[in-house]
Amino acid sequence: MNLWVLFGLLSLLLGGIGAVLPLLPTTPFVLLAAWCFARSSPRLHAWLLNSRLFGPMIRRWDENHCISRNVRRLALFMVIGVGGSSVLFFVPAGWLQFAGGVLVAIGFISVWRLKVCPDC
Repeated sequence: MNLWVLFGLLSLLLGGIGAVLPLLPTTPFVLLAAWCFARSSPRLHAWLLNSRLFGPMIRRWDENHCISRNVRRLALFMVIGVGGSSVLFFVPAGWLQFAGGVLVAIGFISVWRLKVCPDC
């Protein structure tokens, strides 16, 4: 198995885990998987591009380096809602809670800074 395929599959797995775990992002891992598959497996790259869930987002990013307004809203809501509540309610007070808050803030700022597609 090609090393790029392995990295792509690992990134896709991490993206899937990130869909259900707070503080672990989904979109960057899916984009990384698409990048790895583009360099190693035309079949897996086409499969990901034709995915109803991820295909439009990946094509938009490949063509214009932007995300839709709805994707950005959802991502920001998830960062604040899931990430923030997780840090508040499930992380012990102290430096761990502070570190979790910093990670949530970094995630929020990272998503906020992404360009929004003008036609979305």
